[in-house]
Order: sequence, then C-alpha cells, then structure tokens
Amino acid sequence: MTADMNKETLGFQTEARQLLQLMIHSLYSNKEIFLRELISNASDAVDKLRFAALSDDALLEGDGEYAVRVDVDTDAGTVTISDNGIGMSRDEVIDNLGTIAKSGTAAFLEQLSGDQQKDSQLIGQFGVGFYSSFIVADRVAVHTRKAGVPASEGVLWESRGEAEFTIEAQDKAERGTSITLFLREDSKDFADDWRVRSVIKKYSDHISVPVLMKETPPPAAETAEEENAEPAEPEYKSVNEATALWTRSRSEVTDEEYGEFYKHVSHDFEDPLSWSHNRVEGKLEYTSLLYIPARAPFDMWNRDANLGVKLYVQRTFIMDDAEQFLPMYLRFVKGVLDSNDLSLNVSREILQQDKTVDALRSALSKRVLDMLSKMAKNDAEKYATFWKEFGQVLKEGPAEDMGNKDKIAELLRFSSTHTDNEVQDQSLKDYVERMQDGQDKIFYVVAENFNTAKRSPQLEVFRKRGIEVLLLSDRVDDWLMNHLQEFDGKQLQDVARGRLDLEDENDEEKKAREEAEKDSEGLVERLKTVIADAVEEVRVTTRLTNSPACLVVGEQDMGAQMRRIMEAAGQAVPESKPILEINPTHPLINRLDAETDEDRFADLAKIIFDQANLAEGGQLDDPAAYVERLNKLLLQLSNG
Repeated sequence: MTADMNKETLGFQTEARQLLQLMIHSLYSNKEIFLRELISNASDAVDKLRFAALSDDALLEGDGEYAVRVDVDTDAGTVTISDNGIGMSRDEVIDNLGTIAKSGTAAFLEQLSGDQQKDSQLIGQFGVGFYSSFIVADRVAVHTRKAGVPASEGVLWESRGEAEFTIEAQDKAERGTSITLFLREDSKDFADDWRVRSVIKKYSDHISVPVLMKETPPPAAETAEEENAEPAEPEYKSVNEATALWTRSRSEVTDEEYGEFYKHVSHDFEDPLSWSHNRVEGKLEYTSLLYIPARAPFDMWNRDANLGVKLYVQRTFIMDDAEQFLPMYLRFVKGVLDSNDLSLNVSREILQQDKTVDALRSALSKRVLDMLSKMAKNDAEKYATFWKEFGQVLKEGPAEDMGNKDKIAELLRFSSTHTDNEVQDQSLKDYVERMQDGQDKIFYVVAENFNTAKRSPQLEVFRKRGIEVLLLSDRVDDWLMNHLQEFDGKQLQDVARGRLDLEDENDEEKKAREEAEKDSEGLVERLKTVIADAVEEVRVTTRLTNSPACLVVGEQDMGAQMRRIMEAAGQAVPESKPILEINPTHPLINRLDAETDEDRFADLAKIIFDQANLAEGGQLDDPAAYVERLNKLLLQLSNG
C-alpha cells in the first residue's frame, strides 16, 4: 500500500510479467496492431452494454449513442482510445488487467521457441490484446467506470509494464473506459493524426461502432473579428464505415475486409483459410459469416474453453461464444450469426430449448461442411493445411452428427499402405476407387503411432496380396471407426479384430490352411496350458507371412488403443483378453513345437506372446520377467 490510502500498488501475475517483457521487446513484427486490438476491445465493450441495456435501460444513463473515440496529442506523445461501453468495476480491472490467467498464458509461454518471428505468430491465439499496448507505450493509464454506478466509483489503473501496477479511485462522469498510451520514443509516429486514421481505416472499417476522431482544425482566421473570436471546439467525425460487415452485400466486401473482420471476431493474427457469407430468407431468416481458421488454438482440446460464434438478433449483440449453433466437432469455426427468428431477450436457457436453434444449428453445420467440401475439391493444398490443424476434431463428427455422417466421411483423410506415408492425405473415396475386383471391405489397422501401424504384423498377408489397408494412429481413430462402420456401401473392417476372412482364398490355399490347423492342434493345446491366464484363445493364423505370432481382439471386444486410452484416464474398462494367433510356417513356431523340455517351452511361449504384444504397441505386465527369460535363452544359445 502506498502513502495515499486510496491508491494501491499491486504485482502482476508471474505469467503476465513474462508476457509483458516479450511485448516490450517487440515480439510483434507489426506495431500498428495495438490500435486494432484496443479498438476491437472497445467495440466488444459497447456490444456488451447494448445487450445489458435490453433488460435495464437505466445503464445507458440517458446516452444511447454508442461510439469509440480516438484522440492523439502530438505534443504530449499520447494516444487515447475511449468507449462508452459497459466499463469495469475495481475488481474487474484487477481481474482483467492484473492477470492473464484467462488467456492461457502459461500454455503460451511453454510453446515459445525462442525464434521471435515464429513466436509472434502465437500471440494471437492467446487473447492478449490489451497487453499489445506495451509494444508502443512505456506507460499505460486506464480510466474506467462501470455503467449504472455513480461517478465516484470510477477507477484509474496505471502501469509501466514491469512488475507492478497501481489502482485507485478516481471520479469519472461518463460510463465506459478510456485507455491512454504514453508512447515510447521509437513509436511517437502514432501520435500523428493521419497515421492513426490510416491504421483505423485499414483494420477497423468493418466494425459496427463508429470510431470517431477530431476533424482537422480549419485554416487560421483572416479577419480581426475572427481573430478575436473563441476558437471553435473541433467536431468528432467517424473515421470508419461503421456498418456491420455481415449486413453488407458480398459484392461490396473485399477479401481484405473479410480478413480483417475475421481477426476482429477471432482475435487471431493470421488470415483465415476460408469463409462463407450468406443471407437466408424463407422459413428461417438469418445472416451468417463463418470462418475456417488457418491454425488451431492452444485450447482446442479443452471442452470448457470458449467456443462458438458471436450471436446477434436483429443486429443487436446478444452473446459471444454461442456454442449452441454448431456441434462440438466444428468448434474451430469462428464468425457471426444474426437471426430475425430469435427473441431479443434470448438467454442461454432459451437457446437450449428453442426449435429454431436446432434448425439454425443444422443449417450452419451443413454450411461449414459444404465449405470444407469445396475446399477439398478445389484447393487440395489448403485442405491439407486444414486437415493437419483440425483433422482430429473433425473425426469426432460421425459419432456426434449422424445426419451428416456421410458428408463428414467424405472429408476424412488417412494414411495408407498405398503410400506408406505418415501424411494423412488419402480419402475413403480414393481407397474405394483402388479396391481390388471382388473386394467388398475397407480394411484398416489401429495402432499407438504411425510406425507401429505401418509395421503391424497383421498387415503381412495384405501386403502379400496387394490389398490396401488404412493406417490409423490418432487417439480418436478407434472411437471413430466404431461409429463410422461403413462407407459407400462398403463395411469398414479392423484387420486386428476377429477372424480374418479374405474372399480371394483359392482351393489350394484353403486346403493348406486346414492342414496347418490340424497339424498344429497339439501345439495350440500346449500353448493354451502355458498362457491360459493371458489369452482368451490360441489359434492358427491366416494373417501372417513373416512374423511368428500376433495378437487380435475378439469381434465384440474393445480395441487395444481405446483400452489404453481409457486406462490412462483412470476409467474402468470391460474385462477381456486378446487372442494369440500363431504362424505354423515360421521357423520359431516350428522350434517351439519341437521343444520337449516343458520349462524351456513355457519360457519360449511367453517370450513369443510378449513380443506379439510389443509389436502392437502394448505394454508388458512384467517387463523384468520378459528380460529374464530372454537373457536365459541367449545364454543357452551361446553355450551351444
């Protein structure tokens, strides 16, 4: 506490201090972005007051003319951005400006590479717009008052972007927030009227709130009477168009304007991959402007993160992050929805029960899927970028959206033995077009990672016969396939599940298999006795050509990948054991069959079982016992 009992000196949160240092050392490559961020925040504050005033017009305090004002003082070297929006209380000032916990800054700092150019691209993903002030300012003052409270409850916050900030009570006649930036010497060009105007036109022309600046003073007076007159107070005029971009015709909006509006609604610093702007009239009346980002946000897998589009009703802002209008598997989509079919007093509870919401959700989902379909068809490179960032999220779709399952399936991409490339660039349609004559299944294998999938023993017979297999290694893949099940009338078949039935087996191959099964009956029974606790069944395989054995799961059992994921999350999993399949033509299996020492047979059998488990990416229940058996075997071999 300082000497002035009304004024407190408080410390920034640790992560905030670290981020401020990055800002001050010019992590941004483009300094002028600070103005866009502060104007965007001011516009959001106005939107929030618009909504709050629907139920309490006293918050307007007799002033319903919303605006953002920008003032420059060349002599003082300052820029001030003011709004008459919702404003902040003292506690809100400390919460919003003293910490950055809500912005996930700890996660941001963990991702820094040390390369300033690369690191600067991360900032836009972490919602730290206000702190961009310190790119150009060595001191920032925020004077604010929450709408509807007395002038005496105004708050003044100041900081030099170092370890501390001060906060004190200070009267403020008008509601809203005023941010004054005391510019550093290397940024004094932003105290120029025309410089600031050009930046506003470039970045903020699209927002629905007028951004006002003082008119340029008139020429000096020429008559004595005019010379003695009091100078006229300059008027404020709108610098931007101040028309909500989504309300304009598509033909009137440039690609640059669409790009800047995306950055406004998403707080992203990169351009979007694609967008779709539509006005619909009929049973439903709405306008949507939806964007596909180019990069996944850091909190993509946090289901409690703020998701969804900005919702407007009859051009009146209702809420940010209206997640009800898009399913979770499309949570990466940003944009705006403006509907005439929802009431202005709409609440989250009403949204969850309104049939109109369901209709809008369905319409917007199809709009996004159509946008992705066009991208996949017309720009494979751009779609590859999308898939790399959001493919795993889209894979959640078939389980969540049965009505659009076929559309989603067409958008899915996988790795495959067709290329043996880790890049997921093969569609199910591609696979079907390459299927062999008579093949009626789409085969796939699921593993812990790509290399394990690529080298899975289960693929051996498929490679021998030239049959393509999809290589799946994303955590969501096992769950995806349980819900997808078929495509284009073709059943999806896990090559490591149940008995393998290849339709192209000829009479000679069938006869050889049956003879091998009969000849191996004794070995199978011996193996069952030794590893009965670990397996459900032992049988001769038709899958293997080079490996001695492999593990498969029962037709109705949970896949190995899904089991590992659930166990790692501490969730209960149903009891089940794998099936051991042996290759009777393999020399190691022949050696095992010929072993007469039962103790050595047991050791060899358990080694083969453990190796089959490891080949599938599994973990051994007793690694030490496996090593002990293997060492014993090696010693026996070395001793002849």
